[in-house]
Amino acid sequence: MTAWTDENGKRLVDFPRPSVAVDTALLTVRGVELCVAVVDRDGSRRLPGTFLHEGELLAEAVERSLRQRVGLRGVVPRQLRTFDAIDRDNRGRVLTVAHMVALPQERLTGIDVIPVDEAVGLDFDHDLIVAEAVAALRREYADHPDPAWLLGECFTVLDLHRTHLAIDPSTAHKDTFRRAMMRSLVETGRIEEGTVGKPARLFRRA
Repeated sequence: MTAWTDENGKRLVDFPRPSVAVDTALLTVRGVELCVAVVDRDGSRRLPGTFLHEGELLAEAVERSLRQRVGLRGVVPRQLRTFDAIDRDNRGRVLTVAHMVALPQERLTGIDVIPVDEAVGLDFDHDLIVAEAVAALRREYADHPDPAWLLGECFTVLDLHRTHLAIDPSTAHKDTFRRAMMRSLVETGRIEEGTVGKPARLFRRA
């Protein structure tokens, strides 16, 4: 079989072959703050990631990196985009396919997280990846009640508002927020247990 060439007679091996990596922004809400998971490498911080291996799919590389870097399994992040700045990695020409996922805080037990506002000075261009992941999450939370299921199946409107506010500080005041979200909520007929004062009603997503 004749080897493939382009219109200029170049073969595939004649083109530059940069390394490909995957990096993942793991987001969660802890307390009143949106946080991101980081790993420490030689005294600096970065997102969990790895290089793509020969014969490996991107999704497989992401799964491997999360398992090896932070001990996380059974997670399916989604792609953000490819970051390909020429000088993004001082080790050489490296493209990274960035991913993101938002998880309940109990899924990240034992994993180092920092508030997203403090995610500055990370290795490579990981600050930019975090910023893009946060922006994407905020868009998802603008019109839908907790689409990442950070609160579980049932929740009070107050807890829902607090979660949305942690993700996006520009979230509307609780009364306006309640009116906007009620059309996407269904009352469960149950009330919150173990609280002081009048128990709040529990809702679920419509």
